[in-house]
Order: sequence, then C-alpha cells, then structure tokens
Amino acid sequence: MSRLAPLVFPAAGPRHTATVIFAHGLGDSGHGWASAVENWRRRQRLDEVKFVLPHAPVIPITVNMASLGGSAESLRGNEDEAGLVESRDYFQKLVQQEVDNGIPADRIVLGGFSQGGAVALFSGLTSLVKLAGIVGMSTYLPLSLKLESTYIPKPASANVNAQTPIIMCHGTVDPVLPFQLGLLSKDHLVKLGYPVEWKEYAGMPHSAVPEELDDIEEFLHKVLPPSGGGKTEL
Repeated sequence: MSRLAPLVFPAAGPRHTATVIFAHGLGDSGHGWASAVENWRRRQRLDEVKFVLPHAPVIPITVNMASLGGSAESLRGNEDEAGLVESRDYFQKLVQQEVDNGIPADRIVLGGFSQGGAVALFSGLTSLVKLAGIVGMSTYLPLSLKLESTYIPKPASANVNAQTPIIMCHGTVDPVLPFQLGLLSKDHLVKLGYPVEWKEYAGMPHSAVPEELDDIEEFLHKVLPPSGGGKTEL
C-alpha cells in the first residue's frame, strides 16, 4: 500500500519525551484529528508529547447491521486480516522510527478512532515492544478469535503488553460500530486479563464529544507524565 507521510505535530514544549501515534477512521485522514491535537496542545498538559497522525489507505472493515444480531459474527466475516496485519506492520514501523529517534517504546501510545482504533488495539496488543498505552475510540477488537492463538506473542513472558493500560470509549447510539460491539470487545479483553478503562457517552453517535476528548487527554497525561528529560526540540 502506498501511504502519504503522516501529519506530525512536534512537542509543544522545549522537550520531546513521548509520542502518540493516532489513526483516523474510514473515509477520513490524519487532518481530521488535527483540531483535537491542537486543542490538547493549547491546554499545555501534554507539552512533551509529539503527535503523529498517519494517513491510512482504506481498510475494508464493514458491518452488516441487519445480521449483526449482537454476536458480531457478520463483522468477523468481513474483516480484512491481511490488511490489518499490513497496517499493524506500518504502526510498528512508526514506533520504531520514534525509538530510533531516542523515544523509549514505553513512552509511546498507539490510538485511533473507528477502523483506526481497531488497528491501534490490534497493533498494540501484538507489539513486541512495551508501549505506554493504547487508545480505542468508537471501535472494537478485530481478529478476536485468533488474537491469542495466532497473534499474541508467546510464551506468556514475551507478551510485554499484558499489563499495558488501555482506554476504550464508545457512544451509546453509535450506528456504525454499535455500542454493544465495543462493550463485548472490552469484556473480551478484560477476560484475557488486560487492564481496560471503559468510558461510555450517552447519546453519542459515531463521533467524538468534548467530554471524551477530555477523558483521552487525562489518560495520556497519566500514561505519559512529564519527565523533564528527552531531547530538546529545535
């Protein structure tokens, strides 16, 4: 897949000690989340954080609403496994670029909205390096039936993200990726032992609201606290 270079927001302060890589949803681009990043930068709680917003090619994640029936079977049947793996590899490449530039992997967060959130969850849970956190907004856990058997690093001691903090946010009236699907994904992760912080927003469709963006900011501030170290931005 050919990709445009990501949209990059350097750390707002004089030090760059952490990075957030955040992927957009279907039909959008990295520019669609620029205003959220700019708002976080204005509030000056994430001054040491660089934001990387990839422009992803389309990954066909579709939901047959008529046959979903609360089981998510139709969604699983439409998952593009090869595309998800390729996108995971691209996320890992972006992480490695940050590591090569001096940012420890455990100061890097993967996140995303909708299909971007699905890729972020899958990429973070299967990462071979320890991350600071994972953010999933209005999304679900892809390849859930194969996650443990095929993609989670083995043995258990190699699963370096087994205790990596995860936040999942979902609107109660989402018509694209239903609320119940997000809830089932959260429950599945909890059953596997992952620490998931769940946030739900009454009346929110397939979008984001200020309260949710505040919750994401709080999560990022918690998992990427100011360190005072890092490299000076020019």
